[in-house]
Amino acid sequence: MATGEGRAAPGFGQADLTNCEREQIHLAGSIQPHGVLLAVRERDLVVVQASANAREFLGLARGVLGLPLDRLDRDLAERLKPYLLQQLDAIPVAVRCGLGGGQGDYDGLVHRPARDCLVIELERAGPPVDLSKHVGEALDTILRAASLRTLCDETARIFKQLTGYDRVMVYRFDEDGHGEVFSERRERELEAFLGNRYPASDIPQIARRLYVRNRVRVLVDVDYTPVPLEPVRSPLNGAELDMSLCFLRSMSPIHIQYLKNMGVGATLVASLVVGGRLWGLVSCHHYGPRQIHYETRAVCELLAEIVATRIAALESFEQAQAELSVRRLEQRMVEAISRDGDWKAAMFDSTQAILQPLDATGAALLFEGQVMTAGEVPDTAQLREIGRWLDAKAGRGVFATASLGREEPRFEPLKALASGLLATPISKAGGEYFLWFRTEQVRTVTWGGDPNKPMTVGDDPRDLSPRRSFAQWHQLVEGTSEPWSQANVAAARLIGESVADVVHQFRSVSMLIARNQVDQVSKLVRISEQPVIILDEAGEILLTNDSFDALLPAGVQKPRWIEDLMAVFEDPESVRPHLLALLNDRRAWRGEVELPTRSGVTQPFLIRADPVNAAQDRVLGFVLLFTDLTERKAADAARGRFQRGVMERHQMMSIRLGSETDLAYRKLLSSIVDNAQLAALEITDGVDMARMPEMLESVRSSVTRAAELLEQLIRHANPAANGERDGD
Repeated sequence: MATGEGRAAPGFGQADLTNCEREQIHLAGSIQPHGVLLAVRERDLVVVQASANAREFLGLARGVLGLPLDRLDRDLAERLKPYLLQQLDAIPVAVRCGLGGGQGDYDGLVHRPARDCLVIELERAGPPVDLSKHVGEALDTILRAASLRTLCDETARIFKQLTGYDRVMVYRFDEDGHGEVFSERRERELEAFLGNRYPASDIPQIARRLYVRNRVRVLVDVDYTPVPLEPVRSPLNGAELDMSLCFLRSMSPIHIQYLKNMGVGATLVASLVVGGRLWGLVSCHHYGPRQIHYETRAVCELLAEIVATRIAALESFEQAQAELSVRRLEQRMVEAISRDGDWKAAMFDSTQAILQPLDATGAALLFEGQVMTAGEVPDTAQLREIGRWLDAKAGRGVFATASLGREEPRFEPLKALASGLLATPISKAGGEYFLWFRTEQVRTVTWGGDPNKPMTVGDDPRDLSPRRSFAQWHQLVEGTSEPWSQANVAAARLIGESVADVVHQFRSVSMLIARNQVDQVSKLVRISEQPVIILDEAGEILLTNDSFDALLPAGVQKPRWIEDLMAVFEDPESVRPHLLALLNDRRAWRGEVELPTRSGVTQPFLIRADPVNAAQDRVLGFVLLFTDLTERKAADAARGRFQRGVMERHQMMSIRLGSETDLAYRKLLSSIVDNAQLAALEITDGVDMARMPEMLESVRSSVTRAAELLEQLIRHANPAANGERDGD
């Protein structure tokens, strides 16, 4: 329905179905004829405005305009005086008077719509109501109702018994404003409306707001002739009278036509206001004129308030049950953290624990790049896409829909598993949500008339009427799930808050541990003899430890960026491509480098440069470790010297001993050398680098000594080989 935005709101009776949303129904300017309205100036109680039927209805000889109220009825004027200092702008007060026209008693309702103005509405008094019977018994029944269905069924029965209307319906609104006949009591011959749905456009927003202010409205006869107010505008302020709280106020012609199309002759509607919002209506229909007097209306309003309070209690109980389930789940998470250090597994080790509180068919957790699921859900890629879509929505609060494909067409193919989506964020970080899903429920919805054809326009522009036929109209609904209830949404919010609390606690503890670890590691890094450099993802140097700083030649500033670091190497150009590949391509590097040192000598190092990765291949930064190769280089040199020395000794001995040397001696020498070689291998594998040169030198000396001794022995055994025979 169009709302006529940008145009003046249509006056009462001037709206059509294209702009009735904004019709000023509270400025009706007329009343139903079963009563009379008087507007009096408060300071002197002089009548300044009245319905045109006042003289006749009250049985007076003359009109009432300009007449002081005490001259109309002194008793009425006296009864009003105690209320003059009261607020009177929310709930009218009731008075009873006889007036002077001999027409019997009248019931009056008094309220203050504007400054210095009182409105008095009078109707003939009706029969008394047995409050103990109608209220007491009803109250007991209402309080015993243990479910919403039972409560609404009993409410329909109580109102039908109290009011005598042909049909009483408890009408409940959904999140979109559409109404559903949730409970019904009717005469047997009437067609059932139970389960019928009516589009939100049937009740304009301005009417819904009035339903919250004025909790009971009565239409006595759809065929009534409206009685205008005289004058049309108040002499007190020049404005039309605000009739929001008037029980006699005329109904919108469009609403009257709506009722006529349904064959309804009279109505009473009581509001069910829960938590400050219009939860629903108790709608009473009669198929002929029917007047309900003040006391019965008052009982209806009282019972409606009791019912609304009970609805709040039952919904709160549902939410309390949901909260209990959430708290149990929260306890499982806490226990899991203390036991296993992982709260996520606790939520998914029992499928029912996470699905049952929300009557969901599937659930998924998107957290720190991970996806965990239970029940029937889309695949991981689709879940991540839903998370990104939720990130882009404004608000990022709890989100609920029974038709995800209607909200976002690209998710329509997921309807078999995810027609319904209920999502709650668990952190401010993007893409971290708890998601619940409901499968598609193909069902037939029965509407009271075709909701797609809300109006008919005739040849005369005034010939506008709502749906002319209220025969049941059936709609096959696809691509939707069972709607999420307020309790479901509340449970989701609680779970989201609880998980967020656990996440914050877990992350806070992790941060404290990490901070403690960072402090410890930083301390260890700083005092380490191994030079260390830590860089962030952009190449900024976050830390150089004391060992590295001690290497820098005097006068050289500490590097701040990776580009500055290149200059500290002996050969920057050989280092540059490796460091750039580390920064730009996240490519690790191992190599030997040389650094000019403060001592004036070039010192060899083994460099190990690695990227530090986080979730989803995100790089946190880089770590460069330097291992001093001085000792290793010395060890390598010692090993080389050893090898060369042993081999040289071997060769020399072989030459000196000559071919005549006994083969046994040659084998013995080879064994000595082989043994030395094995010893050297053991030394290089099992002794610290600092002692390796010394140990290898010792082995070399030993083998040299052994070789010399062997040579002497050979000479002693074969003096001819040494030329000794000539000297004998």
